[in-house]
Amino acid sequence: MAEIVLIRHGQTEWSAAGRHTSYTDLPLTAEGERQARAAGQRIAGREFAAVLASPRRRALHTAELAGLTVTEVTEDLAEWNYGEYEGVTTADIRAGRPGWSLWTDGCPGGESPARVGARLDRVLARAREVGGDVALLAHGHCLRVAGARWIGLPAAGGGLLRLDTGTVSVLGFEHGEDPVLLSWNAGR
Repeated sequence: MAEIVLIRHGQTEWSAAGRHTSYTDLPLTAEGERQARAAGQRIAGREFAAVLASPRRRALHTAELAGLTVTEVTEDLAEWNYGEYEGVTTADIRAGRPGWSLWTDGCPGGESPARVGARLDRVLARAREVGGDVALLAHGHCLRVAGARWIGLPAAGGGLLRLDTGTVSVLGFEHGEDPVLLSWNAGR
């Protein structure tokens, strides 16, 4: 295996407003479409042995606009299930629940950090089995968990890795076997 390229989908109306978006399947905004095409330019010329994507249309449309052919769609790349917090901003959640953190508390009626970490561990294991570069097209919080898990942090470590819409990040190795972040949040 060579590298894993993480591509966060382009902007949606809810991502622009800071609203937690998991299963609500929103389209990209015009800015999100521009971001997706720009992500495609950042990865132009790369050959991917596999392209895995979330089933949400914002991720699939980003792949299309970036010029990628998805080889596998998997629920394991769906965004964190926010349960009762779907469509709600962090500020609004904290107004009723001071000190709340997605990264440590999870979401009532949704997923815990450990559950999201287990899903992304499966994705990373699958990517390691592919003989070549792999692209993952997905969402902000789940890709942050992927970055954290890649470098040996718990899922909560994703809270330390900001990831903007339409950006490209690369996971790879140092000394041939030590997992590292080769680049993060490029195109911001």
